[in-house]
Amino acid sequence: MVKKAIVTAALLALSVASAQAEKTHVDAKIKKYTPTAGVAGNLNSVGSDSLNNLMTYWAEGFKKKYPNVNLQIEGKGSSTAPPALTAGTAQLGPMSREMKGTEIEAFEKKYGYKPTKIGVALDSLAVFVNKDNHIKSLSLDQVDAIFSKTHKSGHTDVTTWGQLGVTGKLANMPVSLYGRNSASGTYGYFKEHALKKGDFKNTVKEQPGSASVVEGVAKDISAIGYSGIGYATSGVRAVPLSEKDGGPAAEATYQNVLNGKYPMSRMLYIYVAKKPGQPLPKLTEEFLKYVLSKEGQEIVVKDGYDPLTSKLVDEQLHTLK
Repeated sequence: MVKKAIVTAALLALSVASAQAEKTHVDAKIKKYTPTAGVAGNLNSVGSDSLNNLMTYWAEGFKKKYPNVNLQIEGKGSSTAPPALTAGTAQLGPMSREMKGTEIEAFEKKYGYKPTKIGVALDSLAVFVNKDNHIKSLSLDQVDAIFSKTHKSGHTDVTTWGQLGVTGKLANMPVSLYGRNSASGTYGYFKEHALKKGDFKNTVKEQPGSASVVEGVAKDISAIGYSGIGYATSGVRAVPLSEKDGGPAAEATYQNVLNGKYPMSRMLYIYVAKKPGQPLPKLTEEFLKYVLSKEGQEIVVKDGYDPLTSKLVDEQLHTLK
């Protein structure tokens, strides 16, 4: 039954991602990937759950071009990336947030230089409700009141859907909270941007991965949860968000990410150990070039996330030099 549920969730996610792919196009100025000789060996990736599917799809595409490459992908949370990079057990550290100062310091203490971050995709961190919940929009102040026990936004505590203007059978139902665990970069980003660095309520049902959050919301009519937009399924709906109460609400679309209207848009990263003035190992460099190619960014769209613009791609490629 568990396997069946996982397969069903994956198929639903794929159908939603495919629908988004029809609307979003990769910048025509982004260059195609050109394979090169002498690429072989082992490449390990440890880090973000939000990027786990993307890393897997990129690895599959890359391996088709280089059959002698062996890629291992582990996605248990962004906080697992810095120690793996520092220990040298991973060459790729995917993260859905930027490294903290303490994580950078630990790496620098060992290597004498800072890790290098490469932006690989754009994301709308979505607040999901069940597909049968017809709430029109939420402000981040309301989101704070729903998820936080400290209410840094100053908003009155929210415990029922009726407090948010929802009518009908949902009005008197308690809001059922789903979220990630503290190892997650999405947890950290949400805590900083939606909760203003406040504390989560003890009633949040912490999930080990984004897919679990979305699956929980899809099965629970009174639920609300958060994850990267790439994990959307037909069982949930991303609620349009505004920065403040009464402000204009924006949907989690690619255009609203690019124009800055969506208040919880973010860059997704892969961190690497690149010694200043020296090139990356060829295998690592070519993988990142593949990710930043037209084909790599098309995979971003197919997985339900937003591709980089050609300008952003050029900036990331410059960082690799």
